[in-house]
Amino acid sequence: QVQLVESGGGLVQPGGSLRLSCAASGIIFSTNTMDWYRQAPGKQRELVARIISGGSTDYADSVKGRFTIFTNNAKNPVFLQMNSLKPEDTAVYYCGRDVRGRYYWGQGTQVTVSS
Repeated sequence: QVQLVESGGGLVQPGGSLRLSCAASGIIFSTNTMDWYRQAPGKQRELVARIISGGSTDYADSVKGRFTIFTNNAKNPVFLQMNSLKPEDTAVYYCGRDVRGRYYWGQGTQVTVSS
């Protein structure tokens, strides 16, 4: 069993920065993808950023150039550095991980961008 715990959310002014962290426990070898999703009120959950097992990354168009997903050699934890935040980035952010074909979710952390 794999458990994921996010941290680092909070309230930030427009233009500010936050770094989210996702710590995994359990057996995480053979990780295929490490992801950050977000879900705003009344909207579907959307993929924000992804690291594929080979190390390549992918981003939603709305966050390219502002957000960076990264990890270490142990693939744990996974971070999401968020810069130049906008009010439309307000959402609950979830980390996710595909381990040996099974997908695990964290509980989510709230990010609010407001003046």
